[in-house]
Amino acid sequence: MKNKNKHENFMPALFSDIFSDAKFFGRNWLDRDFHQLLPAVNIKENHKDFDVELAVPGFKKEDFKVNVENNVLTINAEKKEDKNEETSKYTRKEFTYSSFSRSFSLPENINSEKIDAKYSDGILRLRVPKKETTKSLPKKEITID
Repeated sequence: MKNKNKHENFMPALFSDIFSDAKFFGRNWLDRDFHQLLPAVNIKENHKDFDVELAVPGFKKEDFKVNVENNVLTINAEKKEDKNEETSKYTRKEFTYSSFSRSFSLPENINSEKIDAKYSDGILRLRVPKKETTKSLPKKEITID
């Protein structure tokens, strides 16, 4: 039987634990970070319009760009922030950048000219109205001459 030093396996075990594929590069780690990039969205349809809500705290209304092109509603946001702190002993400069883009295919019955948006308390709300549908005319029989 070989006598082992009790610290002999400490470092390899520590590194294998930290850099383990399952813990560091595992699927849950990647999925979690990817989902944090896209804001949560609620879409509710009623007979007059669609209500779209995006949870986007920390942005300002000036950070958003919303447009409709070829029946696709696109919501973009971009936020940049720089912080500089200088003292006699050190200089610190930090910056943050966050952005996202979400696109939604709209049905044909949307009135894109009347879409409105409001941003309040970290929630971007869009009202996407439907076009007035023409009432169906009663069946008319045509006589042949």
